[in-house]
Amino acid sequence: MGEKASSFNPPSPSPVRKGLVQIFTGDGKGKTSAAIGAVIRALGHGLKVYIALFMKGDYLYGERKILTGLSGVTLESFGSSQFIDPENLKPGEKEAAQEALAAAREAMLGGGYDLVVLDEVNLAVAFNLVGVEEVLGLIEAKPEGVELILTGRRADKELVRVADLVTECLKIKHPYDSGVEGREGFEY
Repeated sequence: MGEKASSFNPPSPSPVRKGLVQIFTGDGKGKTSAAIGAVIRALGHGLKVYIALFMKGDYLYGERKILTGLSGVTLESFGSSQFIDPENLKPGEKEAAQEALAAAREAMLGGGYDLVVLDEVNLAVAFNLVGVEEVLGLIEAKPEGVELILTGRRADKELVRVADLVTECLKIKHPYDSGVEGREGFEY
């Protein structure tokens, strides 16, 4: 007779959570999607979430459409919806990234959020829109109970060093490589 599979018993929630620093990086697809998955999980447990979108402007990405309608989420978008050329920065691009970082810091320190997501901040650092020292300072100032997620390609090695969890999304194959454009509902 086969053994009965044991059922999963999640740990009891503790009154004080230890918030970690997570990074989703790499050239593969799925960094923002992974962060949004963490957001959905947090919301399912009644946690409050703040999301700062770096370099994504007001474009209505699918996740933005749904998340702004959910209770418990504050989502703010900073910058242009146009792609940024790091070799030819336009006026205001650096200022928008600085505003995003300041807003995320305020949300993180304000006591009203359990999870703070800085979407595309790694690329903002790589493009010199915000300094790695500024993001390291944000991490250093993180309250104990706040979870912090940083997404974007090209995560700085110092950010990787101080993070608790780092996941690299590896591109093995992508439809863009064969000329397939981004598709509504799947890539944005």
